[in-house]
Order: sequence, then C-alpha cells, then structure tokens
Amino acid sequence: MLIADMILLVVLVAIDQLIKHAVVVNIALGGEHPLIPGLLSLTHLRNDGAAWSILQGQMWFFAVIAVVALGVMGYFFWSYRNQKNHRIEELGLVLMMAGTIGNFWDRLTQGYVVDMFQLDFINFPIFNFADTCLTVGVILIAVGVYLADRREAH
Repeated sequence: MLIADMILLVVLVAIDQLIKHAVVVNIALGGEHPLIPGLLSLTHLRNDGAAWSILQGQMWFFAVIAVVALGVMGYFFWSYRNQKNHRIEELGLVLMMAGTIGNFWDRLTQGYVVDMFQLDFINFPIFNFADTCLTVGVILIAVGVYLADRREAH
C-alpha cells in the first residue's frame, strides 16, 4: 500500500495547488462567487495565520509546527504501513500529510495560504482543500482508533 498511499498524497497536494491556482487566476482578491447559493461560495482570501486568522504573521511558528507534524505523522505512517488492522489510520495520516504539505508549500512560497471555501449558512472560517484533507484525516484516525479499541476489547 505504500506506493498507492504516496500516489494519493501527491494527487491530493496537486489538487490542492490546482484549486488554489484556479481561484487566484479567476477570482479577484476578496472577491466572492456563489457556488451553491445559500450554502457555499468560492472566495479568494490570503491568510498568513491559522483559522480565524489567529497567529497572523507567525511564519516561523507554522514552519516549525509543519516540520514537526510531518515527522510525527511520517513515523506513525511508517509504523502502520501494511497492517490491515490500521488501514483507516494510515489513510487518515496520508490525508493529514497532504493537507500539511499543501498549506506549508503556500507559506514557504508565498508567505500566506490561499483560502476559498466559504460556508454561507454559518459563521465559519474560510478554508481550503488542504484544510479539508486535514479535517477528514483527523476524523479517519479517530474512527480507526475507536475501531481498534473495540477489536481489542472483544
């Protein structure tokens, strides 16, 4: 599964970067385009912080966190590889690594992250595909750990 996981990781990072590029080229900075009226809009924002723009301008902090996180995720990924009972966690780690790499690349090359998905029905931070990969990855790991605990209990 290692090769398939690495291909998936590269594809997810590429999708993230392609979406960000398309938004930058097609939507003016600060502009908004309804995608699903009342639910989801595409916008073009630059974020040099985290969610809700906390820690704005702390590039060094995000760089250190990204490198440490990638190291930890890589360690767990390597220890889970090819274990059928940990496939969900392995997939979650691939998604988390892809999200981390996508946003880290933006910060390294531009000094900010491009965000574009705006939920119109709730006050929620505008996010990007990499953020979605991170979130889904965390959920998959939580599910995998829960299922592993259930297997061990029986």
